[in-house]
Amino acid sequence: MLLDSIRTQLDSLSRSERKVALAVLDNPGGTVSQNITALARAAQVSEPTVVRFCRTLGYDGWHEFKLKLAQGLALALPGANEQPAQDDLAADLVNKICSRSINTLLDLRNNLNPEAIQRALDILSRAKKIEFYGQGTSGIVATDAQHKFFRSGVPTVAYADPAIHSIAASLLHAGDAVVAISQRGNNSALVRSAKLARRGGADVIVLAPSGTPLADMATVLIPIDLVFNIDPYTPISARLAYLVVIDVLAVGLALQRGPEFRRKMQNAQKALQEFDMQFDSFIG
Repeated sequence: MLLDSIRTQLDSLSRSERKVALAVLDNPGGTVSQNITALARAAQVSEPTVVRFCRTLGYDGWHEFKLKLAQGLALALPGANEQPAQDDLAADLVNKICSRSINTLLDLRNNLNPEAIQRALDILSRAKKIEFYGQGTSGIVATDAQHKFFRSGVPTVAYADPAIHSIAASLLHAGDAVVAISQRGNNSALVRSAKLARRGGADVIVLAPSGTPLADMATVLIPIDLVFNIDPYTPISARLAYLVVIDVLAVGLALQRGPEFRRKMQNAQKALQEFDMQFDSFIG
């Protein structure tokens, strides 16, 4: 959601732009219903400062920003921001967790940049080798990505150990590609590996929040701006957004490589199913 993106970027805003951000966060519904003059007055800044704030977030101006904010608020599902409570019944948990996950994916759909996706696909389609780097929860996403992309016919590997992906990155060359994954974008080991990969001539596709050190290392940045707080269940929903982006890239790469490649994938899947049937018959 746009509000989550604003929270993520608060520290990188100028002092006056931060005032606008806090005014929006304090009253998002009021921001949608009022004009730029009212928001400037509430934030105690000038109207040009409000416009600069909107452009810093990537919008052409006040009207585009206001439209995106209104769309985000309209899509928000009731209860999506409620934290699980000690006395929640199973039905409450189903509603809260599913609503939060649905809202995360709706935000992703509305804010994912198709141009960045296409640039990433162009890099992946001509890559001689694809390596996925991530640590912790992002390491799980990297492993999932390797599982999906190895069918592409391009040598593919995933590394979650910082020492290993640093060594691997230092051995890359022009024509190779790295997909660096981080939910916070400030992991120093990942930043170092991305820098090493770029130094060797490899392209680096980054899945991380915008305005972070890892984002600055990207050949192509696919920004995923989600809010983080002390709620231990937030990363579960956040991981869904990253997994979906990996799915988009994997499917996009398969389509971009043409019908002959897809036939090979279908034949491989058919052979696997036949093997499973033979194995089941053997142990039965």
